Amino acid sequence: MTLSSEGTSLRLGFDETRTRVVLRTTDEYQQALVQLAARFRTGGQLGPLNASIALDELLGDLGALGSWPHPQGVEWEPELGALVAGVVQDANTVKQRLDESPGPTEIAPGAVRGLLGETWRGELSEFQLRDIAKLLSLQHGANFSVPGAGKTRVALAVYAAQKTQGRVSRLLVVCPKSAYESWRYETAVCFQYALRTHVLDGSMDQWTEVLIVNYERLDRSLGLLAGWLKAGPAMIILDEAHRMKLGARGTYGAACMALGPLAARRLILTGTPAPNGAKDLENLLGFVWPGHGQRTVVQAVAGGDLAHASTVLRPLFTRTTKHELGLPPVQLGLRYVDMPPLHDEIYESLTQGAKAEGARDDLSALGKTALRLLMAAVSPALLLEGGSKYEPLAYQLPPLEIPKNSSLYSLMQSLPDHELSPKYKEAVAIIAENAARGRKTLLWTTFVRSLTTLERMLEKYSPAVVYGGTPDRDEQLRRFREDPSCMVLISNPATLGEGISLHHVCHDAVYVDRDFMAGRFLQSLDRIHRLGLAPDTETRVTVLAARKTIDEVVAHRLEKKLDFMGRILDDPTVQQLADLEEEPSVGAGLAPGDVEALLSHVGSR
Repeated sequence: MTLSSEGTSLRLGFDETRTRVVLRTTDEYQQALVQLAARFRTGGQLGPLNASIALDELLGDLGALGSWPHPQGVEWEPELGALVAGVVQDANTVKQRLDESPGPTEIAPGAVRGLLGETWRGELSEFQLRDIAKLLSLQHGANFSVPGAGKTRVALAVYAAQKTQGRVSRLLVVCPKSAYESWRYETAVCFQYALRTHVLDGSMDQWTEVLIVNYERLDRSLGLLAGWLKAGPAMIILDEAHRMKLGARGTYGAACMALGPLAARRLILTGTPAPNGAKDLENLLGFVWPGHGQRTVVQAVAGGDLAHASTVLRPLFTRTTKHELGLPPVQLGLRYVDMPPLHDEIYESLTQGAKAEGARDDLSALGKTALRLLMAAVSPALLLEGGSKYEPLAYQLPPLEIPKNSSLYSLMQSLPDHELSPKYKEAVAIIAENAARGRKTLLWTTFVRSLTTLERMLEKYSPAVVYGGTPDRDEQLRRFREDPSCMVLISNPATLGEGISLHHVCHDAVYVDRDFMAGRFLQSLDRIHRLGLAPDTETRVTVLAARKTIDEVVAHRLEKKLDFMGRILDDPTVQQLADLEEEPSVGAGLAPGDVEALLSHVGSR
C-alpha cells in the first residue's frame, strides 16, 4: 500500500465505530508498525500495513508515538486530530489547576455574561455563573450538579458562548423522554428568539439548530446523527448521562462513544455520576476525554483515599450541591416491618431453592433471584404472576414455576387466605395520616403489579398512577398537582425518577421497596426536594424494609454506594442520605459488590 500524501509514513484515523484508531503505513515502515502496535494491550494487526488500537488506550499513552522512526511523517485525519488536540489541551488545563496556577484559558464568573452574545436573555444565579465559567475554561466538560440546580440552562449558556465565538453552530441533545419538556422550554426562554428545536421521532427537520434524541433511539439512528454532526461544527450534550455509565459495554454507551468524536465540544450532565462506584465515573469521563478521563479516574481512586481522589478529580467537573441551593434538610426514616410467619416461610423456601441451584457465577440467574427476593419481601403474591410488559426490561420475570410436590407449592396455596403484606398496610397507614393533615404523598414501588395493587387499596384517596403502561402521564401528573381529592401519586423510579418536579405540591415520599440502583434512588428523592422550596418546608422520606430479608442487604449496599459518591463529589449531603435513621412503624441493577452481599444473605438463611 502507498499512502497518498507525499512524505507520510504513518496515518492515524478512526475506524467505523470511532472507538478504535486505525494506523496505516508503507512497506518501508512495516516492521515499525508491528513494534508500535505491540506496545499497546489492545493493539493488533489488520494486515501487513494496517494495525488497530483502542482509542482510549492510544490517547492515554500518546508518548508511545515518539518511538516512530519517522516522526515528521505522522499524519492525523482531521476528526481524530481535533479530538487529540482537545484532550491534550484539557489535560494541560487540569494540571495547571492542580498546581494552583491559573492557565491562560481560565475564565472568571464575572466575565460570563459578556460571552453569551446579544440574544441571550436567561437569568443566571451566582452558582450557575461559576459553573459556566469553569466549563468554558475547558475544551470539554462535565456538570454533576444536583437536580434542580439548572444544569439545562448552564449547558445552553455554554452553547451560546461557543456559538458567539463561531466555534459551534448546532447542538445535539441526548436525554430521556421525560426531559424533552425542559429542553423545549429553556431553548425558548433563554434566547431573544427561540432556538429552532426538533425531537427526532422518525422525521427530520434539516434546518433545526437543536436536535433532541432519547437514549433508546440512539443506536438505530447512528448514521443519521453522525451525518448531522458532520454537517456543521456541533456541540453534543448528554443529559442524565449516567444512562451510558456502562460505556462501550452498553448499547447506549457504545452509541455515545461513536458520536462523541464528531462533536467540536462535549458536555455531560448528571447529578449521579458514579451510582455503582469508580467504574461508572471512568466511563462518563471517558466519553468527555477519551483516554485521559479514564486514566485520571483510575489513578485517583487507586490508593483508596477518596478525599485525595476528590481533590484530583475536582478540576474535571463542576457541581452545585444541595447545600449551595439553600434547601431545607430532608427528614429520612427507615421503618422496619416484620413479615407474618407464612411470608417468612415462603421467603425461607426461596432462599433454600437459590442455594440448591448454586448459580454463583450466573449473573442472570442471580439477578432473577434478587428480584424474586425483593418481590417476596413486599408480598409473596407478586411471585405468582410474571412481570408485565410495562416493567423495565430487567424486571420482566416469568412467573415462578413451583413443582406441585414441593413444600413451597403448598405454602403458596395457603397464601390468599392469610395476612396482607405488612408493607402495604404500613404504606396505607402513612398515606391516611398524611391525607388527614392535608399532605399529598409520592409512593414509590418497583413492580407494576405492586403498583396496581396499591392503586386499588388506596382508592379512597383518588390515586394518580404513572408507569410504563399509563396512557396519559401528563394528565395523571396534572391531577396530582391540581386536584385536591388526589392525595397520592404511585409510580416507580424507572418511570418517574428523572425530569419531573413535584416539590410545589408534595413533601412526603414513601418507598415500599428499593433495588440496588443508587442513582435511581437519588434521582427519585429529588422529585420533591429541589430548588424553589420555601425555607420552612418539611420534607419527609420514609423507606419501608422487611426485617431479615434482602431489604437489609439493599440498605447496606446503597449506604456504601452513596457514601462513595458523596466523598468523591465532596458532597456531605449525599453521604448523609446513606445513613437513614431507623424509626418505629405505625401500622435489582447488580454491581459486583451487590452479588457478594446477596450470596452472603442467601447463605446465612
